[in-house]
Amino acid sequence: MKTAILASQNKKKIKEIRDILIKYGMDVITRDDAGLPTDEIEETGTTFEENSLIKAEGVLNMIKADSALMEKYSDSPVIADDSGLMVDALGGAPGVYSARYAGEDGNFAANNAKLLAELNGVPEDKRGAHFTTVITMLFPDGAKIVAKGECYGRITTELRGSGGFGYDPLFVPDGYEESFAELGTDFKNTISHRARALAELERILESD
Repeated sequence: MKTAILASQNKKKIKEIRDILIKYGMDVITRDDAGLPTDEIEETGTTFEENSLIKAEGVLNMIKADSALMEKYSDSPVIADDSGLMVDALGGAPGVYSARYAGEDGNFAANNAKLLAELNGVPEDKRGAHFTTVITMLFPDGAKIVAKGECYGRITTELRGSGGFGYDPLFVPDGYEESFAELGTDFKNTISHRARALAELERILESD
């Protein structure tokens, strides 16, 4: 079985991607499992596509820099993803800066508070938004697969629900009245941007 190396250390992402790739004779491991440095790779891109590729290239370059690792993983693809929230009334912000919108990476409470403040007074019919995930699968020979998923909805005027993470308490997907945080993680994962990107990745793999 071939091995695919995931740039993220997120166990949930590993399971999601492994469940797809195992059908194509590939297992998924983390950078740590592969014996690679786990330092953060600086995301200098201005789009999700750019940042996803930057992360994949960063990990692939780590492998190429070590002859033993290159021999071991000579036919192993690297997988990276980048995600974020784009709000219509804010011209697409926070976008690629979603995780650090309020200045501190991963401070969900501060990010949500800033988003609500920025949208203060914006009427409900102007609060459209969508989540985007881009997955890049990069092979040592330069071959590349890019899969994108989006989930459209709107931003509420207050935090709703205690589940999920990030902007989930503020995002209501189209066709529902509950926020992602109220719908619950299990259900969210069936309709989310990441679920749709993973479905697109599987579709592309099936067509190859």
